[in-house]
Amino acid sequence: MTGIEGARVQHAAVVIPAKDEAARIEATVQAAFSIPRVDLVVVVDDGSTDATAAIAQGAGALVVRHRVNQGKAAAMATGARLIAMRENADRADGSGDNTEHIEEPVPGHTGELPVVLEDGEDAPVLARPILFIDGDMQDSAANAAPLIDAVLDDGVDMAIAALPPQEGAAGMGLVVRTARNGIERATGFVAEQPLSGTRCITRETWDAVQPLAPGWGVETGLTIDALDKGFWVKEIPAELSHRATGRDMRSQLHRAAQLRDVMRALRSRRHLSPNDPLEEPVGDQADETD
Repeated sequence: MTGIEGARVQHAAVVIPAKDEAARIEATVQAAFSIPRVDLVVVVDDGSTDATAAIAQGAGALVVRHRVNQGKAAAMATGARLIAMRENADRADGSGDNTEHIEEPVPGHTGELPVVLEDGEDAPVLARPILFIDGDMQDSAANAAPLIDAVLDDGVDMAIAALPPQEGAAGMGLVVRTARNGIERATGFVAEQPLSGTRCITRETWDAVQPLAPGWGVETGLTIDALDKGFWVKEIPAELSHRATGRDMRSQLHRAAQLRDVMRALRSRRHLSPNDPLEEPVGDQADETD
């Protein structure tokens, strides 16, 4: 061996779980493609009854469709599997190029570290980190770029978007407080926005936190499981916006489903801490991103 060379990931993939987002998905996909270093955008149509899938495909996304709604966690998992299949196919035919050569490892990085190559050996095609964004973010999705930077440049294993207060949000914060307190009791980590679904995750971290908590408990479960396994989780401010949840009956039913799934996620993780993550929520902070 005459020299030492390493390789690290230089691109990221985006997964957009979406249901009945025909009016917004085109702008969201286009914004996702505009994010520096994103070279693959996947839309998982989770049982839509409108033209979400067709519009996403027309905007250039790789689209997969659930015939019936399976929930957010299932849509995220489907998107991640599709990316893995695409990367495996690229490796098989030699068309993948998702690496760059570096001389030094990234300080503090706990994900995919540089590897030593023998003379004449090609650098491996490493798995892209995945940026999950919501289908209703439209043009603001472009502002998720700092999450990718945190993962690819700074070595963060799970970068979570901290959104500004959302116009029209009308929640009382019960679900947020329940998730926040549960995460803190289980791990000691105080999450500003525990329900934020926009997050960039290394593939090592993603693989380590399987299986996912079902439904709307997926974000709470991801945060707890990543921290429990020693990964670096960090919230990153990002100027993102999405459709706010109001106070009508549909919105109240949505919050009830969120609370149910968050409680389930916490209940299944009670063994991680002697502190009970299902104790009565405390504090009076409102749900600013609801």
